[in-house]
Amino acid sequence: MSGRRGFGRATLVAVVVVLAWLVIGAVAGPYAGRLGEVSTNDNAAFLPTDAEATRAQDLAGGFVDRQTTPALVVYERSSGITDADRQRVAADAARFARVPGVVTPLSPPIPSEDGQALQVVVPVDDAEGEQIGAVVRQVRDIAGGDRDGLTVDVAGPAGLLADLIEVFSAIDGPLLLVTLVVVLVILLIVYRSPVLWVFPLLAAGMSYALAAVFVYLLADADVLKLNGQAQGILTVLVFGAGTDYALLLIARYREELHRHERPWSAMRAAWRGAAPAIIASGGTVIVSLLCLLLSSLNSNRALGPVAAIGIAATLLVMLTFLPALLVLGGRWAFWPRRPRVDQADPQAEHGIWSRIAGFVARHARPIWLSTAVVLAVLTLGLTQLGATILGQSDLFTQRTDSVDGQEAVARHYPAGTGSPATIFTTQQSAQRVAEVAQGVPGVAAVRPFSGGQQGGPPDRNAAPKVVDGRVQLEATLTDPPDSDGAERTIRDLREAVHRVPDADAVVGGFTAINVDTSDAAKRDQNVIIPVVLVVIAVILALLLRALVAPLLLIGTVLLSFAATLGLCALLFRHVFGFPGVDSSFPLFAFVFLVALGIDYNIFLMSRVREESVKRGTRAGVLAGLAVTGGVITSAGIVLAATFSALAVLPLVVLVELGTAVAIGVLIDTIIVRSLLVPALTYDIGPKIWWPGRLSRTNGEREARDAG
Repeated sequence: MSGRRGFGRATLVAVVVVLAWLVIGAVAGPYAGRLGEVSTNDNAAFLPTDAEATRAQDLAGGFVDRQTTPALVVYERSSGITDADRQRVAADAARFARVPGVVTPLSPPIPSEDGQALQVVVPVDDAEGEQIGAVVRQVRDIAGGDRDGLTVDVAGPAGLLADLIEVFSAIDGPLLLVTLVVVLVILLIVYRSPVLWVFPLLAAGMSYALAAVFVYLLADADVLKLNGQAQGILTVLVFGAGTDYALLLIARYREELHRHERPWSAMRAAWRGAAPAIIASGGTVIVSLLCLLLSSLNSNRALGPVAAIGIAATLLVMLTFLPALLVLGGRWAFWPRRPRVDQADPQAEHGIWSRIAGFVARHARPIWLSTAVVLAVLTLGLTQLGATILGQSDLFTQRTDSVDGQEAVARHYPAGTGSPATIFTTQQSAQRVAEVAQGVPGVAAVRPFSGGQQGGPPDRNAAPKVVDGRVQLEATLTDPPDSDGAERTIRDLREAVHRVPDADAVVGGFTAINVDTSDAAKRDQNVIIPVVLVVIAVILALLLRALVAPLLLIGTVLLSFAATLGLCALLFRHVFGFPGVDSSFPLFAFVFLVALGIDYNIFLMSRVREESVKRGTRAGVLAGLAVTGGVITSAGIVLAATFSALAVLPLVVLVELGTAVAIGVLIDTIIVRSLLVPALTYDIGPKIWWPGRLSRTNGEREARDAG
């Protein structure tokens, strides 16, 4: 009778939990599709406040009524611009001026010296924010397509930003759909059940909805900055990590159903066994991500909390909503392979992994030595990894209008036309600074900013506008504004004008923003990576109650990370044809690969420690590997597949990050966790738990067994 009452109470609690979460999901669900409303993709907004480009941007606000981002409309005819072309361009320019969001008056069309191109600079009000994309779309509609041999493209910073906004708009649709399909297919393969896949997928969707509402509210209140990159990573991270946690809990629940008649009793035992590892895993990822708050770049500081919120929401859902669903589903959730109460040894269901465990026991030292050598060889590919500022033509995996337009500009004008470097200096030093800037290699022309028309041909005789004793100079570069050559020119330009006495010169502009972003990214790597390693070491030491094991685990993950980057460098350069990686890539790859890679070691070693208490260290290693092998491998495949879904976005930096995480997770899952760590732990034996008590008790036990 008491058993029935307990069953009834447990069922009632499960029903209440599920209904409560469904209500939360109904409220939070709509916010998942609204994240794009609070997302911003303006690189300048992400710079540190003490960056020179940020100071220049602040000074620029005093010289204009409205800050603008230029779109460059380029008309090109290889046989030479005709009178009809000029009439068309003039008519288009008049229509551009009437587009809401365009700042007028526009400068006259700028002819190229070779007579083969005309260029119209269309300044777009920065106050438009994400609507800059809509303004550029109207400009493109007016300009129309190629006609009668005249090609038309819209480039410049505004054109590039519009293309980026269009790419990130796919996050709420195609990326989410691809991620869902990938997870669904893998769950069907793993469980071979027409029912069970529903539970983890529903829980993952609930996690995403919960994370989305918090991210939306915080971004809307301007507490954090959300950009398209963070939004895309949030999607794949929640579904990937959520499915991982679900696989671990469900696998433990299935084990306990062999030992408990009632589903709630089995779930209680499974929760107690799996929850500590899941919480430790999620906590490690959250703390690692929050280390990005130490970044000097606002974009990195935004990604940390956004992704951490996603993991926190996932932990909460997977440890409450999912268990309640599984309890209600009972044994029928596993149909047609329903587990029976037969007190079977968990290892009995894992024949393949039991054989792998036996192989590790027989050849422990050769296995960990050979796998370590293979990973070390892969690290040699790091020499091919070139972190740089990706040029506009290298930013996308496919051709875009802004890329074609920028190449047209480079063919007929100084490539920096439309995106000049801005120099702010004192009025008394302006002439000297202009002369020095003009002498810098890579600078095509320098002119004072008069406060008149936006853009236009250089006018050396224009009276400069003076604001608070300062003037603004515009330096047109010979190289495209997003190229390595332009970066070198900006560094040389800064060095030159900074030497002018009493000039207090400040250099900004589009290229300067890229330069400062790259420098900040390198600083962040040097600061954040050591902090993340220390944090992970502390968490592992607390979880495993040892020092040797955490240090060895971190060493294996670092080796795996270096091997992954080495392999990716070879793939990016020689297979994908990418020119290099973005300056932000190494840090992002480190945080995700190390934090997520350590997950699988936590899943394995927490179970190994549990089994070691009962069986001894070496027997515990074999039992832990046999029991967790299948579920951790499945989890790794899910996470790798979900991150590879980033490849649907035609942006090189996200394709590179998705590829690196996918490859790194598979290396961690298949090589490091399956072979290297178990073999190394087995070879070391009880000393792996030093200085914890388990190292002494197991050492004494194995000594007695050997005697």
